[in-house]
Amino acid sequence: MNFPAFVQSGVDLSACNTLALPCRAAHYARLETRAQLTELAGSGLPAGCRRFVLGGGSNLVLPSEFDGLVVHMAVIGRELAGEDAEARYVRLGGGEVWNDAVAWTLAQGWPGLENLALIPGTVGAAPIQNIGAYGLELADRFQELTACDLDTGDLLRFDRAACRFGYRDSVFKAEGWSRAGRYAIVDVTLRLPKAWQPNTGYADLAAYLQREGDAAPPSPQRVFDAVCAVRRSKLPDPTVLPNAGSFFQNPVVDAALAGRLRTAHPTLPVYPQADGRVKLAAGWLIEHAGWKGRDLGPVGMYKKQALVLVNRGGAVADDVRALMRAVQRDVRATFGVDLHVEPVFL
Repeated sequence: MNFPAFVQSGVDLSACNTLALPCRAAHYARLETRAQLTELAGSGLPAGCRRFVLGGGSNLVLPSEFDGLVVHMAVIGRELAGEDAEARYVRLGGGEVWNDAVAWTLAQGWPGLENLALIPGTVGAAPIQNIGAYGLELADRFQELTACDLDTGDLLRFDRAACRFGYRDSVFKAEGWSRAGRYAIVDVTLRLPKAWQPNTGYADLAAYLQREGDAAPPSPQRVFDAVCAVRRSKLPDPTVLPNAGSFFQNPVVDAALAGRLRTAHPTLPVYPQADGRVKLAAGWLIEHAGWKGRDLGPVGMYKKQALVLVNRGGAVADDVRALMRAVQRDVRATFGVDLHVEPVFL
């Protein structure tokens, strides 16, 4: 094979995914510079060799063996790319740790990302999933990104329209490009409005601020701290209890089904959408289907948040699949709702 010298063989990826699943990659390249990226893209890919681009490994279910090339994006960089009367434009390297980048923008006095605090993963992975939490999605702050076509080595610009963002979705997922390792996201530019207003309408966040006695509108740093506190109270630290964060998407159903479910289950949280459909709380559905705090083999649904799948120790991808299918089956049988997963199964 004609891989560059920095490509390693037979690398264990168990430390490169937050579920701590064992995986041996036939070939592995950690890219810290654009020059390495260009060299790797120019070397070509042997016939029949698969490729996958890895970020923080926080939204990923790895197989025990991957018989291809894993490209680990670690290109960093933070800068103010420009500003106008209405917004600042912040460019971040694809290998930056997402939460560190959010904290950095606040330290510069540039708010706007605080509701997305403590989401695991890298900046480059954020657009692929269109990450979101507490009333904000990446798409709400997105300006553009630069991606390298690993087949040709070309650097391409994707604006908001080209990314085709949806709920936990983008063109990179919809077209299968992320799974096929077609593009490596080199940098992401975000638009942070200068006319900042706190976004504290999400129920858990509002309740936390009320309990803490916050009467005046909170500062950006206060919102960041509150989001971190709420997340830590509900979600396990993957360095202590391996997990992939929210494992299932909140299902979006037609209004008629949502109405019937709410009549039968008055405590079911519902969130009307602009298109007339209704988003349901997947965690509530999983809990009331009997899976909160319940294990199946070495994996289980977390006791404090039923949406989170955890690895109790020694799990492999097949264990994750078995639990996923069991939860999906019981939620469908109980509520007539299909759950879809957030992580990528490689």
